[in-house]
Amino acid sequence: MTTPALLPLSGRRIPTLSPGASSFPHHRATLRLSEKFILLLILSAFITLCFGAFFFLPDNSKHKRFDLGGDTRTGSARRAQTQESLRDKIRADHERALQEAKEKLRKSREELQAEIQTEKSKVIEDLKKKDVGPKPLPPVPMPKVVGVSDGEPADPDVKEKRDKIREMMKHAWDSYRQYGWGHNELKPLAKKGHSTNIFGNSQLGASIVDALDTLYIMGLHEEFKDGQEWIDQNLDFSVNAEVSVFEVNIRFIGGLLAAYYLSGQEMFKQKAVQLAEKLLPAFNTPTGIPWAMVNLKSGVGRNWGWASAGSSILAEFGTLHMEFVHLTYLTGNPAYYQKVMHIRKLLAKMDRPNGLYPNYLNPRTGRWGQHHTSVGGLGDSFYEYLLKAWLMSDKTDTEARKTYDDAMEAIERHLIRKSNGGLTFIGEWKNGHLERKMGHLACFAGGMFALGADGSPDDKAGHYLQLGAEIAHTCHESYDRTVLKLGPEAFKFDSGLEAVAVRQNEKYYILRPEVIETYWYMWRFTHDPKYRQWGWEAAQAIDKYCRVSGGFSGVKDVYSSNPTYDDVQQSFFLAETLKYLYLLFSSDDLMPLESWVFNTEAHPLPVLHLANITLPGSEPAQL
Repeated sequence: MTTPALLPLSGRRIPTLSPGASSFPHHRATLRLSEKFILLLILSAFITLCFGAFFFLPDNSKHKRFDLGGDTRTGSARRAQTQESLRDKIRADHERALQEAKEKLRKSREELQAEIQTEKSKVIEDLKKKDVGPKPLPPVPMPKVVGVSDGEPADPDVKEKRDKIREMMKHAWDSYRQYGWGHNELKPLAKKGHSTNIFGNSQLGASIVDALDTLYIMGLHEEFKDGQEWIDQNLDFSVNAEVSVFEVNIRFIGGLLAAYYLSGQEMFKQKAVQLAEKLLPAFNTPTGIPWAMVNLKSGVGRNWGWASAGSSILAEFGTLHMEFVHLTYLTGNPAYYQKVMHIRKLLAKMDRPNGLYPNYLNPRTGRWGQHHTSVGGLGDSFYEYLLKAWLMSDKTDTEARKTYDDAMEAIERHLIRKSNGGLTFIGEWKNGHLERKMGHLACFAGGMFALGADGSPDDKAGHYLQLGAEIAHTCHESYDRTVLKLGPEAFKFDSGLEAVAVRQNEKYYILRPEVIETYWYMWRFTHDPKYRQWGWEAAQAIDKYCRVSGGFSGVKDVYSSNPTYDDVQQSFFLAETLKYLYLLFSSDDLMPLESWVFNTEAHPLPVLHLANITLPGSEPAQL
């Protein structure tokens, strides 16, 4: 039996099976019965004409009333003439149909196939004429876009560091441009394209879409233009591919929407909407909780085979709100907003063990799967999006804020502990037991606590800012206690070991962003110089141990002085890790947090000032 392997998924990531998920086979039309089909058509036409003789010949009884008081002989003559005329027409039609049938029968198989192909082409051309392209989207006011460029720091030393991050981005992009262009990701040592099962079997240029806003923010406009041209000419979602709804939403819809808001180019918005329409069939479940995967062509959905009894995953169906609210805002289509609000309402009605949200929910029954709660993989970005829904609504979505606050209270009570050595960590709740292990993915929570500090109930802003700082410190220790000064995938707090990975399969680093993300948020809210210092340590380690001639690669053991590479340059390295490093060494007026909210793949979406706007399908009071 294949066991789940934690693959390098994005934003807040989840485990998936490898090798890649299967996709539905292509169905091709066959021409074997073409001739019979044509003969049947001819025969049916012949029969129709025969029946026509009975149904359309005039009935004398129906005309008698019009002949009263007239010359009956004249009327009879007229009727006889009309009937004869109809019979002649029917005979002519019969003869024409029989002649056509004889001609068809004389033709060879090849001639028949050519004729069928001609007819098909004619139908396709007619359809093309009717389909004049995507429907124009309704005009909506563009949210105020501020602070999307420059941000040059005053300090020359900080500027030098920022320039180095920009150079790393250029190396990653240029390598992908040279060796993996159009593929989803890059194998920097093999110098060729790479993909995983989250993208199905299609080359959708994930690295291009994920990198666009980073390129724009860094002022790499020629590179941005190259990416824009590829998307315009090549990005096609009408493919027979089974994709992860979560990953495609955060990387593609998030990336395209961010590129649209930053550049103002309508094409990005149109592409985002085209893809979003392909994801909607995933919600066709008995509960409205979407499937994990959907086939972009057929609309058929299913869940990961390894997920608890066919369950959907909290961090997947709970990480759609930001993008879907923007989709409703931009399109006027209420379906997107209604889908995510339905999920929220359903969860609000459910019992939660100890106030915690289990990671698994069955979309058929609406019941929780196994009681496993995590702020790392499988759960993480659900909590993040509750807070960010509130921030993105210009702090009017108080329902989201209340749900977030209640969840944080339960997490603090049941999952957050302090180790013997004084390190604050977030464990995982499994069937009534706290596992004293923290994943790299959970390190994003330091930044989340800081971001949510303002607006906390009971004057707890200071408490949550401090909690964010403690998580940042713990995650820095997980980096500092390795040979490479890069953090492992997961680390334990028991048996005398603290912030250290124990299992070999937890010692890898795959260019993940979560620790650097927390450093950036903590820097923005405190301006404590240690966060820039810690970020620079991480940047230097990445450049020293992960950089190769063909890009950047993850490493398999951060405790080894001579590590082996995993040979994957993740798309999220360009979307998140390098973006957060660049912002860490930029001034605060670049992407100000009052105006922008970053999705879980670090794609910035503008705050929607909804006080005077009602989203289609919503009630003003809910916003």
